[in-house]
Amino acid sequence: MELSCKSEYAILALLELAAHYDSGEPLQIRQIAAEQNIPDRYLEQLLATMRRSGLVRSQRGARGGYILAREPWKISLLDIVESIEGLDSQPPEPKEGTKSVEGMVIWEVWKEACLAAEAVLQKHTLQDLAEKRDSRQQLDLMYYI
Repeated sequence: MELSCKSEYAILALLELAAHYDSGEPLQIRQIAAEQNIPDRYLEQLLATMRRSGLVRSQRGARGGYILAREPWKISLLDIVESIEGLDSQPPEPKEGTKSVEGMVIWEVWKEACLAAEAVLQKHTLQDLAEKRDSRQQLDLMYYI
């Protein structure tokens, strides 16, 4: 299992929005893109997808931009990945005629792995990632003092 570039960029963008959540001020695409080193046009598409999924809201006008639609502690990584990838936690059923004993055993283990991955992604929220980021940044600062 691998984290796609799309999902990683989406999580980075939402982490940036989470960092500014308390201010209530929307962030513009170019601000998020510059801070997280994400191509503007690509980010624009990702944010549009996440807006349709209800993860972010857009605000028009000169001081417009994007803000989280829910609190950071109510947005799980599973919510984000499902929004971007359309993640399906169930592997497709084996086709008729290929239901060998070996094939079924493999399918059952793969199903278990998918469910475990889904549980981990559901357990961690944007707030969790933001707190981990902040603690690591503090550690980095301590080494430079």
